[in-house]
Amino acid sequence: MSWMKQMRILLPALVLALGLSACGEETPAQAEIFAMDTVMTLTAYGKDGEQAVNDTRQEIQRLDRLLDRTESSSEISQLNERGSAAVSSEVFSLIQSAVTYGSATGHAFDITVAPVVSAWGFTTDHYQVPDQATLSTLLRHVDSDQITLLAGEDGGTVALGQDQTIDLGGIAKGYTSDRAEAIFRAAGVESGSISLGGNVYVQGSKPDGSLWRVAVQDPQNSSAAAVVLELSDAYAVTSGGYQRYFDQDGKRYHHIIDPATGFPADSGLLSVTVVAPANGDTDGTQPGNGTMCDAFSTALFVMGEEKALDFWRSGDYAFDLVLVTGDGRVVVTEGLADSFEQSEGSGYAYEIAH
Repeated sequence: MSWMKQMRILLPALVLALGLSACGEETPAQAEIFAMDTVMTLTAYGKDGEQAVNDTRQEIQRLDRLLDRTESSSEISQLNERGSAAVSSEVFSLIQSAVTYGSATGHAFDITVAPVVSAWGFTTDHYQVPDQATLSTLLRHVDSDQITLLAGEDGGTVALGQDQTIDLGGIAKGYTSDRAEAIFRAAGVESGSISLGGNVYVQGSKPDGSLWRVAVQDPQNSSAAAVVLELSDAYAVTSGGYQRYFDQDGKRYHHIIDPATGFPADSGLLSVTVVAPANGDTDGTQPGNGTMCDAFSTALFVMGEEKALDFWRSGDYAFDLVLVTGDGRVVVTEGLADSFEQSEGSGYAYEIAH
């Protein structure tokens, strides 16, 4: 599987900080599944909660088969093999969004980095440090602007650039959370949570009326939180270099590859959490804020603190940030100023970015 696994940590990057039993006496519908190489948990309260959870579980499994580039029958695998293919409207829209986010971030996020990720062994878990000649050759083909998209009545045709392959693992879980939100809303779920590894979506408030508490893991302590966010109807997606890595010759190499260098990003950040409001619709056929958060969490980690905050300040997209820095700070953007709780004893200095 090509999905970015979280094998080296004891807790996912984002977790609900309080047990669900604390939400009230009502018993929720719940499911735990393994898909996209991560453990996922679904929780829904209300009379239609069971149906919402079951429908979401089936949708996750469908998307896992549809979007995995190592699954020979998937549309992504067939596109990579042929270089050009007719794809469904769903896959067309997702690739279109990925290309848009690639351009918007100066290609700090780029789905055509797939061969470089494979060269490091993160696709197969057979880790290695590629030689510079190999990386230089592969980097010549990393540029999602070379992808040609031709829309049709039901989907469209996607043509990759010369010697390109793509991997949607960097936004697949985000899109999956978009779809899960739509299913929950269509079922009338007013209180629920969806945790897809480092991707969390919370719907409404808890049954007792309080906000959901979502903990951002301390990248340096897998059993502790760097900060706790109080959220309602929101997505929170975290990317960090601590999530998957290997050590060789006394040096650590993580899985978030900088498309400009071909090496793991060295940006001074330990993790990036992107928070955005719910989409609020029951259709969910187009990529939404979950997809955006997933793409930007990777891109802004690659960019580093200064460029990440500049991107946020541009106002081109509506989101907020939690940045955990390598020099011991937690930077929270002003939209979350009233929604975060410092982790006592963490040793971090907390700042509000304006």
